[in-house]
Amino acid sequence: MPTETQAETGPVTTTADDHGHILVVDDDPQIRLLVARFLQRHGYQVTGAPDGRAMMEALAHSAIDLIVLDLMLPGRSGVDLCRDVRATSQVPIVMLTARTEESDRITGLEGGADDYITKPFSPRELLARIRAVLRRARAGQGAAATTASAIVTFEGWRMDLRRRELQSPSGTLIDLSTGEFDLLVAFVEHANRVLSREALMQFAKARMSDDPFDRTIDVQISRLRRKLEADARGGQLIKTVRGAGYLFASQIDHQQGMPA
Repeated sequence: MPTETQAETGPVTTTADDHGHILVVDDDPQIRLLVARFLQRHGYQVTGAPDGRAMMEALAHSAIDLIVLDLMLPGRSGVDLCRDVRATSQVPIVMLTARTEESDRITGLEGGADDYITKPFSPRELLARIRAVLRRARAGQGAAATTASAIVTFEGWRMDLRRRELQSPSGTLIDLSTGEFDLLVAFVEHANRVLSREALMQFAKARMSDDPFDRTIDVQISRLRRKLEADARGGQLIKTVRGAGYLFASQIDHQQGMPA
C-alpha cells in the first residue's frame, strides 16, 4: 500500500475488490490511513486526498462512486467543495464533522451531502453509512434502468426517472443530490396527499436518526423546495401541513420516453 505521506501532494489510491471506489478527503493522514485500510479490507478501492485540490484531481482522473468529505479542511471548506461537486456531479457524499451541533449537520446537508457522521466515529458505522448511501444510489439507478425512460411532468417541470434528471420549466437541468431526487420521487408518487415526516423518510429511504428531534428530512425538503421555487410558475409546490407533514400540490402526468 502506498504510504499516506505521499497523499500530502496528491491523491493516493489503494486497490481491492470491485465493491466501489471511495474517495476519502481529510487533512488528517491518520484518519485517511485508518479509513483506507478498513474499507480496503471490506472490498473497496480507496483514494485518499488531504485537501480540495487533491480531491478535484482525483475526481478528474478516476471514476469515484462515493466521497467521504471532512467538513473542516485547509483552504476551502468541505461544504464549499461539496457545492463544487454538486455543480457537475451527483456522486454520493458522506460528510465528516468533528462538531455535534445541529447547525453543522444542517450546513453539510444544505451543501448537498447525502449523509453525515460525527467524529470520533466507528469505522463500522462509517462502513454501514457508505453501504446504505451506495445502496440507495444504485437501487435508484437500477430501478430507473428497467423503466422505459419513464417521464413525469408537473407544472412545466420534466422528471426523467431513468436518467434521474429534473428539468425546470425554462429548460434548465436542476442539480439534485441522491436524497433530494428520491424525496421528489416520493412526493410525485403520492401527490396531493399529506405525508408525515416518518412516511417521507420511509418512502425516500432517508437515514433515520436516533434523535427524535433530528430535522434531517426537513432540511432535505427545504433544499428541494428552494430549488423548485426558484423556477416555479404556479407558486409553492411543497406545502407544509401544520402538525401533519407535507403535501405536494400538483397534477402529475406520466409519459413513456424513448429508450436511450
